[in-house]
Amino acid sequence: MTADSTAAANSPLCSRRMFILGTASTFAGAFLAACGTEVDEKVAKTDVPVGSAVILDGFIIAQPTEGEFVAYSNVCPHESARITQVQGDVVRCPKHGSTFSIADGKVLTGPAEDDLKEASIVDGGDSLSAQNM
Repeated sequence: MTADSTAAANSPLCSRRMFILGTASTFAGAFLAACGTEVDEKVAKTDVPVGSAVILDGFIIAQPTEGEFVAYSNVCPHESARITQVQGDVVRCPKHGSTFSIADGKVLTGPAEDDLKEASIVDGGDSLSAQNM
């Protein structure tokens, strides 16, 4: 056996550094690919109650008054938890209990201090979807 073949036999096929770099690159690529695609969530206009809201995976779509639709991100501005609860004309973050008005996205009770981030409504005729502004 030569010195080169002995060194090769004793070396791991994949060093720890190469494994970590390869794993990080794979996850970074998957993350960036996922961020580049928009989720196309739609809700029928008739499924959004007057004076209330529905929560989709990424957005809150509300109808404060008949025929008026607004949308907000469903990420709580306090600590980025998902807002998952609708209580009449208010949406609530379950993590710390912050509540927000569906009419204008204003914070009603904290600990959140910032209002909901407004989103754009996309009117599809009989359906609605939202997208970030």
